[in-house]
Amino acid sequence: MFQNDKDVFNVLFEAVSEGVIVVNTKQQIVSTNKSAEDMFGYTKGELLNAHLHVLIPQRYHANHGENFDGFMKNREKRQMGHGRDLYGAHKNGHTFPVEAGLNPMDINGETFVMALVIDISVRKKQELELQTLNNELEKKVETRTIELITTVEELKEVNKERDLEIKKRIEAQDKISNALKKEKELNELKTKFLSLVSHEFKTPLSGILTSAMLLGKYKLEKQQEKRDKHIKTITDKVHYLNNILNDFLSIEKLETGKINYKYSTFKLSKVVDEVVYNANMLLKEGQTIKYPENIDDYALYQDEKIVELALSNLVHNAIKYSPEHGVIGIEINQNETETKFVVSDHGMGIPKADQKQIFNRYFRAENALLTQGTGIGLNIVKSHLENLGGSISFTSEENKGSTFIILLKNKAE
Repeated sequence: MFQNDKDVFNVLFEAVSEGVIVVNTKQQIVSTNKSAEDMFGYTKGELLNAHLHVLIPQRYHANHGENFDGFMKNREKRQMGHGRDLYGAHKNGHTFPVEAGLNPMDINGETFVMALVIDISVRKKQELELQTLNNELEKKVETRTIELITTVEELKEVNKERDLEIKKRIEAQDKISNALKKEKELNELKTKFLSLVSHEFKTPLSGILTSAMLLGKYKLEKQQEKRDKHIKTITDKVHYLNNILNDFLSIEKLETGKINYKYSTFKLSKVVDEVVYNANMLLKEGQTIKYPENIDDYALYQDEKIVELALSNLVHNAIKYSPEHGVIGIEINQNETETKFVVSDHGMGIPKADQKQIFNRYFRAENALLTQGTGIGLNIVKSHLENLGGSISFTSEENKGSTFIILLKNKAE
């Protein structure tokens, strides 16, 4: 073909990574670049003078001629494939998805069409994988939503049982001399409990509902990041509600004496590593945890899960009630008979007037009311530790921080 322009075309065609195919008005291939030859499996020059049909799957031959004639009539640059998939035919017989842009041009009084072709097999594979992932995520969201509804129903039943228990206690306490005082205390407890349940469940449930509604609006592939954001919101809030339910179940077991502790010998380093690992996910910006790394020789014969629960509660509280860029400290010392855990922070501290009630169930210090929480974590920790023969105490100063101390026997009796 282009006797005078051959060198120019060679330089231009070989400089681009896309496949370049040039055909005349008879759809005969008059020029290709190496990218096109590699893409379709041909050697250099093998496609010259071949009909364009060799690069098009058989099932598309019938309509291709009409489409080509229509393009030559309008002679406008255009991107092929809008609204439908295009496929190329490899020399070995297999087909693969492509994108193609058509550009008409006149050279030496003769009309040609230059096609820029891109193999999009990898992109199509990724799109299919992404669609599969989206379908899986939608199923997970649906499943977790059903689980949440079930959990809320179970909580309603727990509330009914608790209301019945409070009523029975009030009726029994009416028979003793301080019945009026006891009745008032129980009514306050009930009000606080119902207020707690209403507040702590309403906020995450509203967040879940909002994210679920927004999730349905993001249907385009490019909106995956927004979908992931709302899926994470739903997951985090479901976990939060699940933790509250676990706390309520722990209270019930403690009250009824149905706790069965499982004793075993374990290294303290394992528990500390687990607590710190989980706590790192909750850290505010700039917060760090300082913990001992030379405790490989420390071991306990206790309920490992309870020890982890107690230490996690103190560390999580320190993170929650400390400002950004703060340091949370963990110290552990062990002698022949007992182990001492110390968790300290430089956060908001506990007002002096509230300190005597800090281990009471549902109680929250005045300066912490705007921070999310149930006020039952420390009560559960104290009950468990006392059942294991241990103790918990603290010192605190408002706006300067708090230090909590756990003492636990090395060997449970």
